[in-house]
Amino acid sequence: YIHPDDEWYTYDKSPRCNVHVLAHVDEYSLYSWLRTLRWETDPVVWVNESKKARNVYFQIGHSKKLYETEDFTKMFRNAIQWTLGK
Repeated sequence: YIHPDDEWYTYDKSPRCNVHVLAHVDEYSLYSWLRTLRWETDPVVWVNESKKARNVYFQIGHSKKLYETEDFTKMFRNAIQWTLGK
């Protein structure tokens, strides 16, 4: 999945130990300068199953163009349905 106006976040340590990752970015295939990271992929969509609330976290930017893509809107709708327990 490629989305318009992407926005990347870098972590000082991998958040994977605290969350269930649903989607990730493979930096090795994108940017050679990111190969210095200690792990190969950064999570971009995840849930934290240790929390009582049913939250889905999207770490892929803030562009309103995201809502113009079928892939993102489907993922967003599915996340809403999951948080509602449907």
